[in-house]
Amino acid sequence: MGAVMLQGTGSDVGKSVLVAALCRLLANRGLSVLPFKPQNMSNNAAVTADGGEIGRAQALQARACRAEPHTDMNPVLLKPQADRTSQLVVRGQVRGTLGSGDFREARGALLAEVMQSFARLRARCDLVLVEGAGSPAEINLRSGDIANMGFARAADVPVVLIGDIDRGGVIASLVGTRAVIDPADAAMIRGFLINKFRGDPALFEDGYRAIEAHTGWKGFGVVPWLAAAARLPSEDAVVLDNSPGTREGRRIIACPILPRISNFDDLDPLKLEPGVELVMVPPGRPIPAEAAIVVLPGSKATIADLAALRAEGWDIDILAHHRRGGLIVGLCGGFQMLGRRISDPLGLEGEPSDVAGLGLLDVETALSPGKRLRAVRGAALGAAIDGYEMHIGESNGPGSARPFATLEDRTTDGAISASGTVMGSYLHGLFASADLRRALLGRIGVTASGRDYHADVDAALDEMAAELARHVNADSLLTLAGTGKGRST
Repeated sequence: MGAVMLQGTGSDVGKSVLVAALCRLLANRGLSVLPFKPQNMSNNAAVTADGGEIGRAQALQARACRAEPHTDMNPVLLKPQADRTSQLVVRGQVRGTLGSGDFREARGALLAEVMQSFARLRARCDLVLVEGAGSPAEINLRSGDIANMGFARAADVPVVLIGDIDRGGVIASLVGTRAVIDPADAAMIRGFLINKFRGDPALFEDGYRAIEAHTGWKGFGVVPWLAAAARLPSEDAVVLDNSPGTREGRRIIACPILPRISNFDDLDPLKLEPGVELVMVPPGRPIPAEAAIVVLPGSKATIADLAALRAEGWDIDILAHHRRGGLIVGLCGGFQMLGRRISDPLGLEGEPSDVAGLGLLDVETALSPGKRLRAVRGAALGAAIDGYEMHIGESNGPGSARPFATLEDRTTDGAISASGTVMGSYLHGLFASADLRRALLGRIGVTASGRDYHADVDAALDEMAAELARHVNADSLLTLAGTGKGRST
């Protein structure tokens, strides 16, 4: 079956969003489409039906295709846990830890597994939409590459290069990429897309033709700024709006941005609620004293992030918030931080260590090998929930007798303090439940909207697909991909 790969002139040019929007556009046209990213680097991940984990972006793209996420969609996932080391996840399962130098040597050996995953996906559908990582212009990383041209050439998949006009210099970035990459790599690129255009596309007509003339590549369209993308789950960077927002009449939910924050897309559903303002607190700023709820997010390295939290003085802010009777919610690593102790006897996150937690929940955590990955259903705060577990370690103690959630398999999760103001859970995806948001926000006097988060994401995907249908030559892309599914319009 057919395949086409979208690469970018740099990071954050909108590859993930465009692939998701194209997935939905082509799925709406009746094609069987699946997403694929050979190698991803992100601490935002999702659990798959086959019991593994993949990057959050590929799980969203699967949703755009109306398909179940599968580990073949992202066979190599790097999850940074220190400045120069990452957890290596292959086909959904942890395969150890790599330093930056080690990965350059290891990635070539992973190409065979990447190709096997790609072949299985390709056999299942009409079209595989492949997303690159970073940029092929990073020629210093070309040797052993499996994320961009290394994969494209091995799989013989044509490439469309994306340029971000919003950041400026889009002509130079596209033409410059053509100039610096290997001629055999350049031959794989068959066209380009201009992304994030604001205003009248006719104003860029001369620039568009100049790119075609200087590169020899075909232009597939000019994509406007897709405002609906803001309603999609966050992928691999927290974008901060430093403006104060309109806080009048709103209650603040504050979340500190820890150095190794993970799965912060857990918080996205809170943005649906007009009665609250989600404030992501960057380093160097205190947690707002007027916050009604403080959320401690997931972490890829709990002990290191707890030390960073203390170095910022956020522990003092959190304890003061607790004394004022404010609500505190810890998710996964944040739950572990709220306990009395965290021990890492085997040095899974670094050097073996044993540290005191914040002491707000009467549990202790021991980190141990083996990652727990599973989708769950149950009830919490009297509300039905769907979520997933993705963590190492177990937390136990007297506080577990007051669990946060009871699951369908009759097990329990997390803990709630005797005062009821401190809650911890290992479950991700909780706030997607409208009933759970209603129960939680009711405790701070906010009436939740009841909006369906998943339906809102689907609506955003459909809106973006409709925009792409107006501005992208999808039939030419299908012809390039070799699906035989293009049609005249």
